[in-house]
Amino acid sequence: MENKTSKILIICNAVLLLGIIGIYIIHFTGVGTKSKVNADATAPLEKEGGLTIAYVNTDTLLAKYQYAIDMEQELLAYKDQQEAYGRQQMEKFQNDYQEYLKNGASMTLTQQQQKEAELKQRADKMSTLEQELSAKILERQMSENTKLLNAIFAYVREYNAANQQFDIILRKTFNDSPTLYLNPAMDITDEIVKGLNEEYKQIKGK
Repeated sequence: MENKTSKILIICNAVLLLGIIGIYIIHFTGVGTKSKVNADATAPLEKEGGLTIAYVNTDTLLAKYQYAIDMEQELLAYKDQQEAYGRQQMEKFQNDYQEYLKNGASMTLTQQQQKEAELKQRADKMSTLEQELSAKILERQMSENTKLLNAIFAYVREYNAANQQFDIILRKTFNDSPTLYLNPAMDITDEIVKGLNEEYKQIKGK
């Protein structure tokens, strides 16, 4: 389970890095559109040139954001479902093949030819079924990750507009963060996580 979680976190972070380009394409079923002013929000730190900067630890965010947790569970369930379907189809094919080997001699020549053609067609399909199911799982995962990231981008933008109006909000991750050090005073992760969870709770309850 830990390995699966790590893989999903890594994928989410990779897509998050690419998704910065699409930060304005951010509306997903209402999530990220109703942030409220936070009186306890972190005060901006003014840097050289008048820029105010903050950062979000996306590893922590993905581990604590309930939407991300629910999404992970749903993806794992979908993966298990597709894999079970693949095993079921393979077992059915093997049973039908063994049944033909056992009883094929009692069939007419025409029936044998029809059955063999059917089994060959199914065998060809079985050879590509695993790849097809893997592609379906990956497509579902990427689609759900996009929805998740859109929700995060949306909330961050709304949070920033309603609260501090930072000039730059960076992302920090353990695996591929472009920064070697960030002042902890610039960390707004807890505020973002809290707001996202409150918003998700409202959306989920509708």
